[in-house]
Amino acid sequence: MANEKIILGIDPGTTIMGFGLIRAVGKQMEFVQLNELHLQKYNDHYLKLKLIFERTVELIDTYHPDEIAIEAPFFGKNVQSMLKLGRAQGVAMAAGLSREVPITEYSPKKIKMAITGNGNASKEQVAKMLQSLLKLKTLPKNLDATDGLAAAVCHFYNQGRVEVGKSYSGWASFVKQNNNRVKK
Repeated sequence: MANEKIILGIDPGTTIMGFGLIRAVGKQMEFVQLNELHLQKYNDHYLKLKLIFERTVELIDTYHPDEIAIEAPFFGKNVQSMLKLGRAQGVAMAAGLSREVPITEYSPKKIKMAITGNGNASKEQVAKMLQSLLKLKTLPKNLDATDGLAAAVCHFYNQGRVEVGKSYSGWASFVKQNNNRVKK
């Protein structure tokens, strides 16, 4: 079909990683899937990162997304939580980059704003709006999956806008845009 693309949205986490997929055809979007990767039963942080990487690669190899939208970590008070969340996001991004899928990051506020019109909306409000927009019959018990789906829908709404966030099409693109983070 003309102008058809699959968008994978990811809400990274070391307890639960939420993800959702939509198909965009022109100016219409349709629901494909949403689910969660449960990691709370694992004590080894590095094993969790490996599982996030593997599940993300599996999703890419199964659904062949054209683009990935990922929720950027928010700045909290707990530095250890921030580091773990940043690592989870990093391995999900590395999985996408390893398959050369362009990645765009969105702040939680930007995602909430795109879905509900309110950057301070609750997870429940975002989930209910997604249920209405995509005609979902039921919502998952945990809302991490809808957070991943929300990232994909946010990306759909932001297509064609000049400034949509940080976007990387591969390692070279990442290095070029983050030269200050690369050790030489």
